[in-house]
Amino acid sequence: MSAVGERIKKTREAIGWTQDVLAAKAGISKSFLSDVERGERDISSAYLLKIANAMDASLEYLLRGEAKPLRREDISIPKELEEAAERQGWRLDETLSLLRAHNSVVARRSGTAQKKPSVAEWINLYNALRNFFDGETGQ
Repeated sequence: MSAVGERIKKTREAIGWTQDVLAAKAGISKSFLSDVERGERDISSAYLLKIANAMDASLEYLLRGEAKPLRREDISIPKELEEAAERQGWRLDETLSLLRAHNSVVARRSGTAQKKPSVAEWINLYNALRNFFDGETGQ
């Protein structure tokens, strides 16, 4: 079993999910998830991000075993994201997934303030991620 696969399985079991539940929430096949957990298949960063977001798990933990397995911080939705979600009709889970993806991918520089995305930038990010994931699944 690969280290990444072991950590995915450990995290999945810690939140009480079956492979069926995680596969459905992450938008992947159960057989692929099973293969990854057993270390029989490698996982791309895009699929790992889907799994991490579905479980609200730390990418650092899944990749390297660092940090806490699950993120349980208070969630604060920026007003610009809230406005974008309202304009676009995004569900809460879509909005939270976008926020998690943004926070997971955006580089944090210690001691420097990060620019807050505008409403238009949140919409652009959502569309870019949607296009990326739709293209990856062949939709």
